[in-house]
Amino acid sequence: MDKIMEFLPFMLEGTVLTVELFVLTLILSLPLGLPIALGSNSRIKPLSWLCKIYVWIFRGTPLLLQLFFFYFFFPLVLNIQMNVFFTVVLTYVLNYAAYFAEIYRSGIESIPVGQYEAAQLLGYNKSQTFFKIVLPQVVKIVLPSVTNEVITLVKDTSLVYSVSYIEMFALAKQIAAAQTSVIPFVIAGVFYYIFNFVVAWVM
Repeated sequence: MDKIMEFLPFMLEGTVLTVELFVLTLILSLPLGLPIALGSNSRIKPLSWLCKIYVWIFRGTPLLLQLFFFYFFFPLVLNIQMNVFFTVVLTYVLNYAAYFAEIYRSGIESIPVGQYEAAQLLGYNKSQTFFKIVLPQVVKIVLPSVTNEVITLVKDTSLVYSVSYIEMFALAKQIAAAQTSVIPFVIAGVFYYIFNFVVAWVM
């Protein structure tokens, strides 16, 4: 118990950084996925292909590889010194926006064509049809898939230790190495479990 109380303040400090990364990624990537999904379905072929290529790249390569790419790309290739936190948030937002875009796109495509035709007969224009008829149904359809991605995001926050961003898992790893103890990893595991339970309940 004494060891747990010794580690806990440091772990809580790292937890704040983990939650900060999670919240920022979520509030930026969730809305960003919608225009990408709409762009993928666009009749403007260059826009459609651009959005699809973006999704293919970010869904087809590991998040860890993307973290390394952006972490080294800006300073080495563009000679721009980027803040580590900004680089991490940018990578996570771009990655998760691609996943959310595909979820939204599948939800939009699941709406029967008859509903669009009925809306047109009732005098709705395209934007009114989308926001008043299509979008509310899409939200309900995609919620389980979005919940799965949000839970994955909670666990994926642990990857940022690889680019020297010190969040909760990185602190647990450092403390465990310094104290030759597995207790910090146990605390980290409990944190992720509780965090995911709360996220699933809220969703």
